[in-house]
Amino acid sequence: MFNTHPKFALAGLVALALLPHALAADFFVRDGDRVVFLGDSITEQRLYTTYVEAYTLTRHPAWKLTFRNVGWGGDTSWLRQRSHPDENKLFAADDAEQKAMVEDSVRRGLDRDVLPLHPTAVTVKFGMNDHYYQPFRPDIFRAYVRSQAEIAKDLGAAGARVAFLTPQPIEERRPDPDKDTRNESLRKFADGLKEVAAKAGAVFVDQFAPYMAIMLRERAANPSAIIGGGDAVHPGPPGHTLMAWAILKGLGASAEVSSAHIAVPARSTTSEHCTISNVKVADGEVSFDRLDEALPMPIDARAEAALKLAPVLDDLSRYELRVTGLAPGNYTITIDGEKATQVSSDQLAQGVNLSDLPGPITKQGREVLDLVFKKNDVFFRRWRDVQLFNLPAWAQNSESEAGRTAELAKLDKQIADFEEQIDAARKPVSHHFEIRPAAP
Repeated sequence: MFNTHPKFALAGLVALALLPHALAADFFVRDGDRVVFLGDSITEQRLYTTYVEAYTLTRHPAWKLTFRNVGWGGDTSWLRQRSHPDENKLFAADDAEQKAMVEDSVRRGLDRDVLPLHPTAVTVKFGMNDHYYQPFRPDIFRAYVRSQAEIAKDLGAAGARVAFLTPQPIEERRPDPDKDTRNESLRKFADGLKEVAAKAGAVFVDQFAPYMAIMLRERAANPSAIIGGGDAVHPGPPGHTLMAWAILKGLGASAEVSSAHIAVPARSTTSEHCTISNVKVADGEVSFDRLDEALPMPIDARAEAALKLAPVLDDLSRYELRVTGLAPGNYTITIDGEKATQVSSDQLAQGVNLSDLPGPITKQGREVLDLVFKKNDVFFRRWRDVQLFNLPAWAQNSESEAGRTAELAKLDKQIADFEEQIDAARKPVSHHFEIRPAAP
């Protein structure tokens, strides 16, 4: 069994029973997919979505994939920011009237923002605004589950697979966040969403439970601890990394990147998903070249704190090295001449996870992550600031529309250029590893 990441000690593990599980047997995303992230302002933040995207791109560098984010601040499952239904009427309507209102509102929102992207897979994350930040209201819940079911039906009819994501809990500074009436309401909304997903044959991912479990554990030690790094509703990079961890687990993402075992002094090797060559053993030192089939999961430098809160790397990024037969002592591992870590011979004999350590491999993953952020920012500007920009009637003419068309073409070219750079950056390259006795 390989040791956990040598750089960080976990503050504790979330109970396995709380980890989400995908309904599908394999990873939700597949080769050739056009993935769309649909949601509210938490999706619009372009954090958890970018982390999920970067994981998928680096874990499957040969796959042809596109990702688009159409999150909209303040939105709900009935797509109120896109279709603007009368919500008081929606909540009070009888079944027939509510059904008609939901069908119209969802259809118009999807027709404008999602279906033109021709998605093959869509993640749907609503609930935070739906519950109106108040104790549970059955009338709103009724509209919520009906709207989510309508989203699944319309996307399914368009040939897209659907994964429903619950929201994460609200993170106020209180020792008992599970007793916050808004979180109690969100929990009921999440339970209702699970039933919707089961009936629709969609994937259901509960990120509420694992996030709440971490909050409760941390609040027991520090009643005012904030794990997400943002505000009560909008986490920062650490919170979004925890969300991405729960989401990827729920979507069936795999942990294994690659593994290598070198037996000293025989210089025999075994490996999975990587090629080991040029093994040399001399004077207590070991060196070799390693070419992997994939990269470890990129971790946002702003989100390192999340690695102490949950077993993100153990669950999603096992980039492993095992060396047996070394003399007792401590050893320094360098990659292309850059120090990655220092570990003991016992740790190396058991195996260490080298994900997210200093050096060229982590730099490459973060280069991919940076490019994905830049691409997603350009798409957001294209969609919101140009495609959907409404000119006043007096300014609408053929010249203004020609300008819009030209600007869209320019931004499409930037997106394509970024995607070309991402495809090049996510390809693994060979690296030279050296393991030497550490200086006293």
